[in-house]
Amino acid sequence: MIRLVLASGSATRAALLRAAGLDFTAQPAPVDEASLKEAARAEGIPPADAAILLAEAKAMRVARREPEALVIGADQLLVCEGAWFDKPEDLAGARAQLQALRGRTHTLFTAMVLWRHGQRVWQHVATPRLTMRDFSDSFLDRYLALEGEAVTHSVGAYRLEGPGIQLFREVEGEHSAILGLPLLPLLGFLRQHGALD
Repeated sequence: MIRLVLASGSATRAALLRAAGLDFTAQPAPVDEASLKEAARAEGIPPADAAILLAEAKAMRVARREPEALVIGADQLLVCEGAWFDKPEDLAGARAQLQALRGRTHTLFTAMVLWRHGQRVWQHVATPRLTMRDFSDSFLDRYLALEGEAVTHSVGAYRLEGPGIQLFREVEGEHSAILGLPLLPLLGFLRQHGALD
């Protein structure tokens, strides 16, 4: 069997792979995401391509140390009406971000890049679309008090697998892709290439 390595320190991505029954190791890939995003925006690179760029930077970093393994790099961008959003730095930033997204539809560009033997062997971008309901400020206060600092770990300032589901009116797309790792396409690739039965 091909050894799998997740080039991420994300507890959510690791939990998704474990829940799917995959055997893997996780190795965080420190990359300067802010600089890469800023450069991509400045160069007019489309969000899907920018997400691939970020995922590839992570996979490539770990693949240098693990050339025989199949290394999974992943990243996610949130775009709403042309504006790119990053993980909020604090609760005040999360509040401002959720107020900006309230009542609007945004797209998550969830990218995966797989590397092995010094080269990219596969890539995929999922594009779930999520529409927030027009929630009240008092609901937002209660939500932020309930979730606390957890909202700063997500590009959208929400955890769909938790109370964040109450922020939404409509969700389109694979649940795991919204959480940060499109599992169905990944599992399909792994089966086609002998990494899974």
